[in-house]
Amino acid sequence: MPRIRIQGPEADLENATLVEGFPGIGLVGKIATDHLIEELDMRYYASVHCDGLPRVGIYREGDRTVRPPVRLYVSEDEGLLALQSDTPISADAAETVASCLTGWLVDEGVRPIYLSGRPADEDGAHALAGVATGDGGDALDAIDVELPSEDGIISGPTGALLNRAAQSDLDAIGLVVECSPNFPDPEAASELIERAIAPLADLSIDVERLRERDEEIQQHREEFAQRMQEMGQDESTQARPLRMYQ
Repeated sequence: MPRIRIQGPEADLENATLVEGFPGIGLVGKIATDHLIEELDMRYYASVHCDGLPRVGIYREGDRTVRPPVRLYVSEDEGLLALQSDTPISADAAETVASCLTGWLVDEGVRPIYLSGRPADEDGAHALAGVATGDGGDALDAIDVELPSEDGIISGPTGALLNRAAQSDLDAIGLVVECSPNFPDPEAASELIERAIAPLADLSIDVERLRERDEEIQQHREEFAQRMQEMGQDESTQARPLRMYQ
């Protein structure tokens, strides 16, 4: 049975914001969300058991506790939820997972921010644009996030979540940042946080450690490239020009 299972005390989530971190191109959404969880010391709030999610157990160094691959974390002081995913979501499962999560968000009155990358036209480019469903565009206008510069499509679980939000008339925000198509891009993730997530959720977040990770990634480029290829485009959240399909 698909469900969101609360772990520990329930939080008051009215008017809370969710930041979504499914793996995708440049790993920008996952890197940004993982950083929020660590910096804000967010507590493990709920396990996600939607149909189609991988039935695997995740454990951490120095900790015997096994947890499911997709989890929600909360900071009650900041009115913030973060979705952390340690595995990609198959294309066949994206719609089922999106329906499961969106139903819970609507019931809880939570506004989601969905994150995606798109291949940068040139090295070092991190142009940022915002899209929305419902009245989500008003929040983007208020912080001067750019409109899309061309027609585009968002695929993977993030695209399915935005599709479901539109069907449900949910006030949702989608952020698209230019990033490396072949390697994790902490710099692009830091741009997402500084220029959009922090002002949208009224947060104060230090992103300097993300920028310092660029050097580490340069030292492991081949390993990271292989991981990204293993994910496959069908399972990867990403945005790309719509003209590719016309």
